[in-house]
Amino acid sequence: MSKPQQVMEVLLIEDDPMVQEVNRQFIERVPPFKVIDIASDGKEGVYLAEKLSPNLIILDIYMPSMDGMDTLKEIRKYAFDIDVIVITAAKDKEMVRSMFQNGVVDYIIKPFKFERLQQSLINYKTYHSKVSGEGVLQQEQVDGLIGRYRKEEVKELPKGLNQQTLEQITHFLHQRGSSLSAEEVADGIGIARVTARRYLEYLQKIGEVEIEIQYGGVGRPVNRYQMKG
Repeated sequence: MSKPQQVMEVLLIEDDPMVQEVNRQFIERVPPFKVIDIASDGKEGVYLAEKLSPNLIILDIYMPSMDGMDTLKEIRKYAFDIDVIVITAAKDKEMVRSMFQNGVVDYIIKPFKFERLQQSLINYKTYHSKVSGEGVLQQEQVDGLIGRYRKEEVKELPKGLNQQTLEQITHFLHQRGSSLSAEEVADGIGIARVTARRYLEYLQKIGEVEIEIQYGGVGRPVNRYQMKG
């Protein structure tokens, strides 16, 4: 039996009530993320950040009272141990550069599709699990973390594999949070077992999943695959 996933607490700072609700629903469609409170402006957001200490803040830029840039600077000034993803209509280069200089982990421009936020949250969950706690990271592990958010080049997939199916499989594995056989993955997303096995073997090859060999019963041992971290 798999362990329940630890909830990833999110504070949403956004002034538009309709956008608040849409973003909240989008965020909570990606387990284990949960919106624990919503602030309608930056001042309230800074107060709630200190009070609640969430894992992650989803931050708008254009807001009354205190905009997103000033809000982020306040959060950094007080050295809150909180990561920030920006979701905003602001797309001028200076703003984007300033936000990254102040430590956001991703920047999403409105309007956006659910899949863009979904991938950002999955990436963040992996990043958070690998840098939390004590210990050290090797250079290749650091390179892998940076690559999740700031890709200089896209890895070319092996012939016959496509990015959309690969993302479906990684998302399914993240959702389940336990080791799965190729057959279970195939049934879960509606593809052939041999196809699922090819993607899983590729993910194992690039170090994204680990294999657990299950013995018992009649027949060959079964490979079970689980996302690392």
